[in-house]
Amino acid sequence: MPRSSAEPLPVELRRDVAEPLGVQLARQVRQLAANGVLAAHTRLPSSRALAAELSVSRSVVEQAYDQLQAEGWLTSVRGAGTYLADLPSSTSRPSATAHRRSEGSRSHRLLSLDTGTPWQDHRVSLGWRRAWREVSVARPAQGYPDPAGMAELREEVSAYLARRRGVRRTPDEVVITSGTTHAWALLLDVLDRRGSVAIEDPGYRAAVAVAADAGFGVVDVPVDVFGLDVAALAAVGRDDVQAIYVTPAHQHPLGVSLSASRRVALLEEAGRRSAYVVEDDYDSEFRYDVAPLPALASLDPRQVVHLGTVSKVLHPAVRLGWLAADRALVRRLVERRAARHDHPSWPLQQAVLTMMREGHLDRAVRSARRIYAERSAVVTRRLAAVLAGQSVGSAGMYVTAELSASMASDAVAAAGAAGFLLPSLADYCRTCDRHGIVLGFGGVSDTELRRALDAVESGLRRGGGRRG
Repeated sequence: MPRSSAEPLPVELRRDVAEPLGVQLARQVRQLAANGVLAAHTRLPSSRALAAELSVSRSVVEQAYDQLQAEGWLTSVRGAGTYLADLPSSTSRPSATAHRRSEGSRSHRLLSLDTGTPWQDHRVSLGWRRAWREVSVARPAQGYPDPAGMAELREEVSAYLARRRGVRRTPDEVVITSGTTHAWALLLDVLDRRGSVAIEDPGYRAAVAVAADAGFGVVDVPVDVFGLDVAALAAVGRDDVQAIYVTPAHQHPLGVSLSASRRVALLEEAGRRSAYVVEDDYDSEFRYDVAPLPALASLDPRQVVHLGTVSKVLHPAVRLGWLAADRALVRRLVERRAARHDHPSWPLQQAVLTMMREGHLDRAVRSARRIYAERSAVVTRRLAAVLAGQSVGSAGMYVTAELSASMASDAVAAAGAAGFLLPSLADYCRTCDRHGIVLGFGGVSDTELRRALDAVESGLRRGGGRRG
């Protein structure tokens, strides 16, 4: 018999532990459902009623309900309330045969703890449904799409950059792309291939791969706690560096921000070399300690090429981003795209335009920032407890811990044995010799994250005896 909505939930929230109240509530409701205490279609108390019952703020309950809906445990019916989803019994009580089959194929289905998969707010799906309805009734312009991107979307991106990042670019100075690596490839396509490009090391390996495939030499620039080492770049004798690729908001993968003095020095060094500074602003929205630092493009709009993407907010499969630069460079890029018939997808542009106009993108950023702040605190606290005195840095969607090679290897192996693919810091290095783990927490549920942390902690404790 389904539980009456008037009956209180058998949960207990503790204020004497570090785990946030909303996370505690979500965990306990999840356990009640998995153990069969709550039957499918059970109507849960309203957020207001449950908050009063537990003597917590309503936002605590809303946070827990939002998380559970995103994971598929709950469904919400407008005007009727929130219900436990109709989960198959095998989800909560797998058979021994299914368990053995899962164990036998685990290596083929590792859950990735990557740095690029965002947390999915279930409310975004409502926005997508409306966006695709808009696409179904809209009529594209006759002929091929504008190689620069839809004018209306470029206007929206221009306003978004000004509002969010302080970057003042007109719509004519914006090009719609299929993401940051596509934007980087477009830029390289109009540069002199006899030259080279400078990229952070450790850094974004896809940027290196794109540059190498385009025929450019790559200058590896070291990174420290203040970001890209501009002095090391200045010491590079090569005078053919045409572009410097940086991730200043959150250095990928160390998570540090490029300091204010380094920003000024970088622009001066780029000016001396007549090189572009390519600012990959992949996750600047997700800063929860202080307000985001101004974008490099806001300091020198002529010299900086600003790259952005919606993939880190909406979904990695949403291949849409933008490049913002001075009008002369944009004109060259658009001419080259037109010559190659490299046109952006009209339906996807139209859908993202609706998502931005109706505020779904902004709402997704706000809710994800809250979730990431909570998860970052949990991950950092647990890693710091077992890595006393060692560096643990947090960025928007991931935490990086620098370790000895043996400890990093043990942590990666333990995560793999538990069913998780944990990136190693060494994978981001080309010439540097740095080791550690890079734990992304956007693409997993709270339960999965706890299991991953349990495994990583176990591996780190085993490897602790081999430090140094």
